[in-house]
Amino acid sequence: MPLRRRISIIAASAVAVAVAIAVLISYFAVRDQLVRQTDDTLVAQAQRVESNPNLAMNGQFPTLSPKAGGTVPYRQLVAGNGRAVDAGLSASQLPGGVYLPVASAAAAVANGEHAAYFTNVSVGGTTLREYVFHLNGYETTTGGQQVAVELGETLQPVLNVLSTLKWILTVVFLLVVGLAALLARMATRRVMRPLAEVTATAQLIGETDDLSQRIAVHEDDEVGQLATSFNEMLERLESSRAQLDASVTAQRQLVADASHELRTPVTSLRTNIEVLLSGAELDDEDRTRLLTDVVEQSEELSNLVSDLIEVARGDTPPTNVEDLRLDRLAEDGVDRARRNAPSVEFRERLAPISVHGNPERLMRAINNLLDNAALHAGHGGPIEVTVDANGLTVRDHGDGIAEADLPYLFDRFYRGANSRARMGSGLGLSIVRQAAEQHSGSVSVANAPDGGAVFTLSLPTAPASANPDTPDDPQSGRLWSEDPGAEGGEPSAMPDYPSVPSDTEVSA
Repeated sequence: MPLRRRISIIAASAVAVAVAIAVLISYFAVRDQLVRQTDDTLVAQAQRVESNPNLAMNGQFPTLSPKAGGTVPYRQLVAGNGRAVDAGLSASQLPGGVYLPVASAAAAVANGEHAAYFTNVSVGGTTLREYVFHLNGYETTTGGQQVAVELGETLQPVLNVLSTLKWILTVVFLLVVGLAALLARMATRRVMRPLAEVTATAQLIGETDDLSQRIAVHEDDEVGQLATSFNEMLERLESSRAQLDASVTAQRQLVADASHELRTPVTSLRTNIEVLLSGAELDDEDRTRLLTDVVEQSEELSNLVSDLIEVARGDTPPTNVEDLRLDRLAEDGVDRARRNAPSVEFRERLAPISVHGNPERLMRAINNLLDNAALHAGHGGPIEVTVDANGLTVRDHGDGIAEADLPYLFDRFYRGANSRARMGSGLGLSIVRQAAEQHSGSVSVANAPDGGAVFTLSLPTAPASANPDTPDDPQSGRLWSEDPGAEGGEPSAMPDYPSVPSDTEVSA
C-alpha cells in the first residue's frame, strides 16, 4: 500500500476515533440530562406526596404545576407484603388501566429495609421511569402494614429525543470522518509531494545515470531538509563520479602514452640485438657501436620503467613520512647533480627549513628539477638553488621556455620545444608535480626577466635550527658558493635575484 494512502487512512482513523468519542460523550451527556429532568419531576412529586400523606392514602395525589413538570401520571401504593394497595384507586383509574409492576425491592422499601431508588420498567409496551420511596408514619387499614409509593413517568419523549439525536450524531460522525479523510488525503498529497520528487529523481538517476538532477526545496521543514540532504549527497556523488572518471581517463591515457613511449626503445633495442645475433660480418667499430646503443637503450628503457612506476602511484598519499630538513635534501641533490654534470656550475643558498614528508619522493622531485635545469643551463650562467620558507627554487640561465609550452610543462609525457631533440621520457616534471601535490604543495614555472627559467617547488615548511656541522649561516642571509671551483674553497657572496611571478602555478 502506498505511504500516502496509509497516512491518509491513519489520519482519518484518528479523526474517526476522536469524533466517535465526542459523539458518545455527547449522547450519554444528553441522555443523562433528560433522564435527570424526569427524575427531578418524580422527586418533586414525591415531596408533595410526603407533605400531604392523607391525600395519598385516600387515593388523591397532590398535583404539580406544569412548570414543575406536571402531575406524575403513574402512581401506586405498595404494602410490605408486596401487593398493591387499592387506597381508593382502581386499575382503571391508572393511565392505560394497568398496575405498575411490584418488585421485591419495592416491598423492601415499604418495610424500611431498602432505600428509595429509581428504575426503568415497561408497562403496556411503554417504558416508564419509576421512583419508589417509603411513606413514613402510615400503614394499611388491613393488616397494619407499612407502605411504599411507586411513581412512574413515561420516558417516551426522552426516547424520541435520543432517537433523533442518534441519527443526527451518526450523520455528523460520517460527514466529519469523510471530510477528515478528504482533507487528510489533500494534506498528505501536499506533504508527500517532495518525497514523491525524491522518489522520481532517484528512479530517473537509476534509469539514466544522470547525477546532475536536483530536487526543488519548497519548505524549510523536515521534508525540505531531506531534499537538501539528498541534493548534497547527489553533489558529492557527482563530484566523486567526476573524480573517478578523471582517474580512469588518466589511467587509460597513461597506459596509452606508456605503450607509445616504450615502443621506440624496445623496437630499437630489438633491432640492434637481431643484427648482433644475425651472424653478419661486422667490424669491431660497428659491433662496439651496436653494443653501446644496446646499453644506452637499456638504460633509457630502465629509466622509463622507473618513471612509469613513480607516475603510477598517482595521488596515493606518501607513506613513511617524517620530519625532514629540506636544505639537506637539496644539498644532497646538488652534490649528485655536480657528479652527473661536472661542466655545470651550481650555486645554492640553503636556509635551515623543515618539511614533513617522504624522503624518497621529495628527493626524486628535487633531482628531477636539478637534472632538468642542468639540461637547459646552456652557457649563460650558473644554476641557482634556493631553500627558504616558501620551499625550493631552481633557476637556470638557459634559453627559457616557450610561452606555448608553459601551461603543459608538467603534463605526463609532454616535452617542450627545447627538449624534443634530447633523450628522456617526458615524465620528470610530472613526477615533480605529483610529489608536490602529495605533500600538500604545488610547483610552478616562469621565465626570468633576464633569461632562463625559474622552477618553484612550494611546500608547507617550518623553520629549523641550523646545522652546526655545515658552513651556512642562516642568520646572516648570505649565499654560499659550494662550487669546487671557487677560489680556495672560500664562500663568495652572491647578490639576490628578483622574484619571478608564478602565473602558471599548478595548485595542489
